[in-house]
Amino acid sequence: MFDRRLIQNFDWSLLSLALILGFLGLVTLYSSVTAGTQVPQIEYYKQLVWYLVGLIFLVISFLFNYKTFDRWGYIIYILCISLLVGVLIFGEGSKGAMRWLKFGFFSIQPSELVKIAVIIILARYYSKHANTTGLTLRELINPFLLTIIPFILIVKQPDLGTAIMVVLIAGSMTVFVKIERRSFLYLIVSGVISIPLVWFFLREYQKARILTFLDPDRDPLGTGYHIIQSKIAIGSGMISGKGFLKGTQNALSFLPEQHTDFIFSVLAEEWGLIGSVIILIVFLMLIIKGLNVAYRCREPFGTILSVGITAMIFWQVIINIGMVMGLMPVVGVTLPFISYGGSSLITVMICIGLLINVSMRRFMVE
Repeated sequence: MFDRRLIQNFDWSLLSLALILGFLGLVTLYSSVTAGTQVPQIEYYKQLVWYLVGLIFLVISFLFNYKTFDRWGYIIYILCISLLVGVLIFGEGSKGAMRWLKFGFFSIQPSELVKIAVIIILARYYSKHANTTGLTLRELINPFLLTIIPFILIVKQPDLGTAIMVVLIAGSMTVFVKIERRSFLYLIVSGVISIPLVWFFLREYQKARILTFLDPDRDPLGTGYHIIQSKIAIGSGMISGKGFLKGTQNALSFLPEQHTDFIFSVLAEEWGLIGSVIILIVFLMLIIKGLNVAYRCREPFGTILSVGITAMIFWQVIINIGMVMGLMPVVGVTLPFISYGGSSLITVMICIGLLINVSMRRFMVE
């Protein structure tokens, strides 16, 4: 029998925030692919289609009880890992990276979907093993393996940005459920010691990005070009911006990857500090709302699931805006709802649907 409380507890504010960000994303994307040509490019129409598909997935994600994901967690995880393996074997390449699987007339990026799988599988594990004293190193072995497998497969593509996102999401969820003090100190020391080893395994272009972050002027026409042009675009927007479709850095094609990784630079140039602050406030409201859903949930799986989703959105916003402002190395992390990309958009839409799912079923304790 249908429970009327599901409608009474439906989180309209979460849906509204997703729709607002989606609208802002479409407007910004329109400008990023239209300015200078005065004709909308194919990317805009493709993103519009993906947005409509994403809304369908959002609705599907809250129609049935989220605890179904608890029961099917390992199957979802294995399926997504299989897709990552498929990328390495049958993947479609672009700009030196093998990140997409093509199915007829459309392509998907499995590394985006894997973020959801990692959130679900870790929420399932931690909901059954978390305790008040904190997790020991022995209890962290399984979460480590569940995280390192997709991390390695994504790095092999290579897609360092998404691989880092997987680790940050897993790390945030692990810290939330609490780690035993001695184990936590051991992990911190091990992480610091391993930094030189990580540098050794990085590819040359990845090392160049880090060195450019430390000194963008070391190669202003090469590896430093992206960030220099991005800073110029953001700075030229000043307080109120140059106006819609009037950003010169974008229109004159000085700004690379203006519709994907550096789309925030387009927004900042056209709408200035005021527009940038407004969109950051909307993101902040979404993050606070996600944490509130976690706080109000009455059972551990839903709580940890909500924390993982909120962590994903938080870190993507922080890293993307940090890298376009020169505060972080350029690692290719998209801005949720705003950057062009079907797989990224659908992933975040599914996550919003899951947050709504947890929120509207918070009164259910089974």
